[in-house]
Amino acid sequence: MTSTPKVSIVIPIYNVEKYLRQCLDSVVNQTLKDIEIICVNDGSKDSSPEIIEEYVRRDPRVKAIHKENSGYGNSMNRGFDMATGEYIGIVESDDYAEADMFEKLYNCAKENDLDACKSGFFFYYSVPEERNIPSPIASKAMCKRVFCPTDDFKSLREQIEFFNIKPTIWSAIYKKDFVRENNIRFNETPGASFQDTSFNFKVWALAKRVKLLEECFLHYRQDNESSSINSASKVFCVCDEYREIESFLEKHPSIKAKLDPVKNALKYNTYIWNYERLSEEKAYEFLAVASEEFKRDMLNGICIKDAYPWYKWNNLNFIIEDYQEYHKMRQAEKRGEVYVHEGEKKGSLLKRGFKCIRENGLIYTIKRFFQKLKRRLRRR
Repeated sequence: MTSTPKVSIVIPIYNVEKYLRQCLDSVVNQTLKDIEIICVNDGSKDSSPEIIEEYVRRDPRVKAIHKENSGYGNSMNRGFDMATGEYIGIVESDDYAEADMFEKLYNCAKENDLDACKSGFFFYYSVPEERNIPSPIASKAMCKRVFCPTDDFKSLREQIEFFNIKPTIWSAIYKKDFVRENNIRFNETPGASFQDTSFNFKVWALAKRVKLLEECFLHYRQDNESSSINSASKVFCVCDEYREIESFLEKHPSIKAKLDPVKNALKYNTYIWNYERLSEEKAYEFLAVASEEFKRDMLNGICIKDAYPWYKWNNLNFIIEDYQEYHKMRQAEKRGEVYVHEGEKKGSLLKRGFKCIRENGLIYTIKRFFQKLKRRLRRR
């Protein structure tokens, strides 16, 4: 191995003895041999530390950081700080990589002098039987070019669509010098709490040369019950991430005005995703906070109508104006019930229909009518 590895691969580890060997085997057996593998043990209480040390003894490219539990963000920052490679990659300890993943990512990054190179991934299920569902991240046309995320899109909607690509930080590699020169860090909030959100935004906001690959390399496990994405206890963690993004934009006034509308459109999508995954009680608590944040952003003029499809813009305003009623509507819809706004109960069906057409358009109104009709028929 040369003095400077081509890629440093950071693996954050916390109580994953069940999956860790599969992950480490996939990394040490990469076709790109000139790598270093940095295992960051975040105070695991199971046999993960012993498994790590076993691989350290077997392969000189494997290095270990053992520390008290301090969360995913701190683990990632420690691993990135230790990295010596030209590029830095990430593999989560419950996932695994195709053997040629880092060779292909590195070759593309090197040939095109990229700040970041990102590929597709597989949704991986191990039970009841093994399944891998490919998830490409971009069209063939987009994958043919090198571009700058802040400057090279023709419209705001196109830029938002790119920034809205799932923040799969582990299906990419990042030029080490780019990361360090721009002081791109993970948010060090407790636990594994969606810190990929702010990291991903910072990378796209500051990168000048980016390329996407059609191919899928990383197998993203969906059946790990301890994964942060499956945790309903972390109700407000996404709010921490958007506060971090807002703080980041304040420090970069040259791109703030351009990216504020992008950030707010992403924020709406993320907050609605978070709201929909929570229990009814927790969802209500979260929506109250979201409503206040959306209201503030609207008053500050950084919610731009052109940044949203019409139905999202309508929902955004609904949440701002009356989040309690929005919550009643969504919960009724989840139960398969027909929702009628309190103020409209006395109105005729025809009046409500005309109002829906006026606010949402004819096609939406027709779809809603048939959705409600199907629900009624099911209940008979």
